[in-house]
Amino acid sequence: MFALAPKTDAPHFDPDGLMSRAIGAYLGLAVGDALGATVEFMTPREIKAHYGEHRDVIGGGWLKLKPGQVTDDTEMSLALGGAIISAGGVNVVRIAQAFDAWMASKPVDIGNTVRRGIVRFRSHGSTSGPVDEFDAGNGAVMRVLPVALASLGADRKTVTLAAHTQAHITHNAPLADAGMMAVVDMVQRALSNPDRALVDVIAIAHRLGDASKAYIFTNKREQNPSGYLPDTLRAVFQALSRTDGFEAALLDVVNRGGDADTTGAILGSIAGALYGKDAIPNRWLAALDKNVYHACETQALRLLEQSPVLSGQPLVVQS
Repeated sequence: MFALAPKTDAPHFDPDGLMSRAIGAYLGLAVGDALGATVEFMTPREIKAHYGEHRDVIGGGWLKLKPGQVTDDTEMSLALGGAIISAGGVNVVRIAQAFDAWMASKPVDIGNTVRRGIVRFRSHGSTSGPVDEFDAGNGAVMRVLPVALASLGADRKTVTLAAHTQAHITHNAPLADAGMMAVVDMVQRALSNPDRALVDVIAIAHRLGDASKAYIFTNKREQNPSGYLPDTLRAVFQALSRTDGFEAALLDVVNRGGDADTTGAILGSIAGALYGKDAIPNRWLAALDKNVYHACETQALRLLEQSPVLSGQPLVVQS
C-alpha cells in the first residue's frame, strides 16, 4: 500500500474513497475493453442473435482474444501511465518512447492514426503531428485516464496541457481535444465530488454538446458507434445518462456494437470513477488478465500519489 496523505487544507477529504474510485476507473477501463472487444465491429442485431445480451468477459471476437485479454485501449493507457510514473510528470519524449516500445512489442491491434504518429516519431523525432480534423478518432481519448489521475488537483491550464501533450503525439484535432477534455473533466469530477458526480458528469456532457453540435446526444439510441470520437462519446453519454450503476451502463454501451472495446473502455473509466471498484462485478474482475489487473491497480495508486491533490506539488509537464 502506498502512503497517500491528503493536503492539509482538505478537512473532509476521503483518501480511501478516492483510492477506490481511482482504482475503479483504471480497472473499469480494462474491464470495459475486455468485455467490449468480444463484440467489436458487430451490429446490435448480430450481438442479439449470437448472445442475446453480451454479459461476460469471454474473449474471442474478431481478434480471437483469450478470456480477460485486453486490447490497445488498456495497453496504451498502461504505457502512458508507466511513462508518467517513471518521469515523475508528463514528459512528451518519454511518452512517445513508451508508445514506440509498445508498438514494437507487436500488439494484437493498433489503429492507423496511432501507427502513423508513432512512425512519425520513430522517423523524425516528432512529438506532435500537424492539426488535422481527420484525426478526430477516439485513440487519444481511450488512453487519457493516467493524465486525469496524475493531474488531479492541478490548475486548468496544466491539466489541458498534459492531456494535449499525450494526445498530439498521434491525434491533433481540435474536435477530438474538446471531447477528450470533457472525459478528463468527468473523471476528475467523479473522483473529487462523489456526492454529485453523476449529475455533474451529465452536465459536462451537455456543455460539450452546447459547444460543439457534433457531441449533442438525444433520446435516439446511438447504435453501432464508429471510431470517430463524436460517435463514440454520444454512445457513452447516452449509456451513462440512462443508467445509475457500473454494470448497467457498461452492458448498455457494449451491446450497441461498433467500436465496442473503446466505448467500453471510456465508459468503464468514467463509471469506475463514479461508482468505485466495489461496483465492478466480481465475475468481470476475476476474468481479467491477472497481470493487467495488478498493473492497473498499481498505476492508479502511483499516479494519485504524485498528483497535486495528494502530493501538494505541481504537476510537471514537459511538452
